[in-house]
This record gives sequence, structure tokens and C-alpha cells, in this order.
Amino acid sequence: MDKADFRNPGRRSPSDRAKRVQPPVIPIVAGWIAQTPGTISLGQGVVHYGPPRAALSAIPEFLSSVPHHKYIPDAGLPDLRKAIEEKLRLENGIEAPFTRRILVTAGANQAFLNAVLAICDPGDEVILLAPYYFNHEMAISLASAVPVPVSTDGRLQPDLPAIAAAITKRTRAVVTVSPNNPTGAVYPEETLAAIHRLCAERGIYHISDEAYEYFTYEGARHFSPGSLGGEHVISLFSFSKSYGMASWRVGFLVAPEHLHDELMKIQDTVVVCAPAISQFVALCSLREGRRYCRAHLPSIARVRREVLARLSNLSGLISVPQALGAFYLFAKVETDMSAIDLSERLVREHRVAVIPGETFGATEGCFLRIAYGSLREETAVEGIDRLVSGLRAML
Repeated sequence: MDKADFRNPGRRSPSDRAKRVQPPVIPIVAGWIAQTPGTISLGQGVVHYGPPRAALSAIPEFLSSVPHHKYIPDAGLPDLRKAIEEKLRLENGIEAPFTRRILVTAGANQAFLNAVLAICDPGDEVILLAPYYFNHEMAISLASAVPVPVSTDGRLQPDLPAIAAAITKRTRAVVTVSPNNPTGAVYPEETLAAIHRLCAERGIYHISDEAYEYFTYEGARHFSPGSLGGEHVISLFSFSKSYGMASWRVGFLVAPEHLHDELMKIQDTVVVCAPAISQFVALCSLREGRRYCRAHLPSIARVRREVLARLSNLSGLISVPQALGAFYLFAKVETDMSAIDLSERLVREHRVAVIPGETFGATEGCFLRIAYGSLREETAVEGIDRLVSGLRAML
């Protein structure tokens, strides 16, 4: 037989699954910033502070007491999971024995992907409240499931009848993010409780992303649906925001016990375990407690007030719905320009960066996500002044 008969014509191209996923927007905006020196970023969602000093100072203890050259348990350091169990009980009203319900992950994004892989088969549907966190939409698509956007109302609050109408026989979960990325909205307890009941009645999961649980303002309160009990709530948390540990990559999920074995298979395949040193720093940070984040909130709240005050000078050009949580505003701009074109021009012509709304599923109109947590007060004021003057010049 001729050698040519053994040839496999093959197909050297990305998978259709990967091609369907939108490109991550943060690196795109970072590229514009790199090409425009001196740009102030109101784009990426991080805080301006780092981990507690006591946690960093304890790293030599880690090096001497933890076998850092070996794998640690897939689910995470037992001491960290025990501390998380106590935190959940005291702060969130969630009773979750750490042995089979708490899993430490490489950030809350990995926690979300783990959850989707554990509950979805190809073609299954996951409801996202639009505008949605773009990495959630990307993870669902990468899992060969189907993201189903359901628009929030004019106040950026969940629309319960619309959520109920979107549930089909292929629906596996409804995702809520409160306090919200990208809008800064905080969902009331009664709204989250209603979604919790709806998911229980329809036999689907409620995935509750609570990465911004500590960031609320003007008397708004965060609520954890997991405190309501049931075998259908998956709660996601992160150390990235509250403890300034974005690059350390530590988050965790709290899941019903019946998902434990499947989650462990996924964890072992994807990452084995979150980095041991990061988990140790997370444990030491958790010992500092919520008071560490609380000490930084006043400065972030002052920046928030300054940003809102300066944006109010653009009345008629932009509108900003109420945002009582996280460190984001989701502004609608009165223009026919696309948000991505407007965002690029703001960087290149006015040296200020925001994130375009299309990446969050906001395609009807021009929306910008403005993040104010990453900057000190004086830099944030300069950045928002550039944004205001830039919008005035272009609109």
C-alpha cells in the first residue's frame, strides 16, 4: 500500500468550542494601555491594597512547617478549610462541614468552572443575569453548555418572571452575582430568597457568586442564599478582593455534599490543588478577619462618592443606575458609537481606560464599566476627570 494511504489529513485549527468563546477583554484593554503610556485605568476590578502584613510576614513559617515541595490535599489545606467553615458559619449563616462541602480553588473563576463542569452536560443551559460577568459566560461556553442571558430590570435588579420564563428542560442553574460585577447592584435578601425558592421548585441549582461580599455602601447589606439551606445552592467566594490577593489566586466554593466526588475529579484534573503558599497566606489573612477589609472601605467609599459627583456633571450624556456594592458603576452613554470603539478612543486620546459593555452582554446601547477600587483617591479623581473631559469632547 502506498505511504500516502496512511496519511491522516487531520485538522490543524482550534476547536469550535474554543472559537465560540469571546476573547478576554482585560488583556485587550491592557494592550491599549501599554501602547499609551501614562494611562490611568478605571478598568480592571482589583483593590488598591495588598494582603495583610501579618500574612506576608508569616511566609517563613510556611517554608519551615509545610512540605512545600509536595502536593497538598486536592480540596485544600485542612486548616484553611476549617477556618473557612467557621467564617461561613459566623458571617454568612452557612453550615458547611469542611470535609465534603468546601473546596479551595485557584480563584473564584476556577470555582465557577468546577461547578459548571460538575452539573452540566453538553447542551445544558445556565441562566446568567445580564449584564453578566464575562468570565462566567466564557466558562459555560468552554464547558460546551449554553449561556442563557436574562435581562435585569431598569434598576439592574433580577426580573423574577423573566427568569422563570427562561427555564427549560435543559436548564441546570441560575447564576446570581451580588454585590454585582459589572453593575455594582446589591440584590435584596427577599429577591435572592425568591430565586432560591424558584430553583428548588424547578429542580435546578442556584450558583451564588459572592466575591464582593464585604463591599457595600449606604446601608446596603450582602446576603448569602446558602444560609437558606437546601441541596441546590453552590456558593462561590474569593480572597482576591477582600484581602487584596488577586495575583495569589485563592477562592473557594461551598457545594452540596452530593457533588463532592465529581468536584474532586474536576479539581484533580484541572489544577490538583491551589498553590500551597497562596493557601497559607489566605489562612493567615482569614485570621486577620473581616476587619482588615473594613479598614480599607472608607477610602474606597470616598472614591466612590467622588466618582459619582463628577459623573453627575455629565447629566444628559450618561446615566448611572444605583450601585451600592462592589466597586463598579455601569454607565449608559448617549451615543451611537459602540462601547468598544469609545473605550479605545478614551485610552488613546484621553489616557483613561474603562471596560466596554459588549463584553458583559450589553449590546443594546453603549455601556461602560467604570471600576474605582484599584486607585488611591488622588489618582482616581484624576482618572475620572479625564473620563469626564474625554466624554464631553467626543459626545
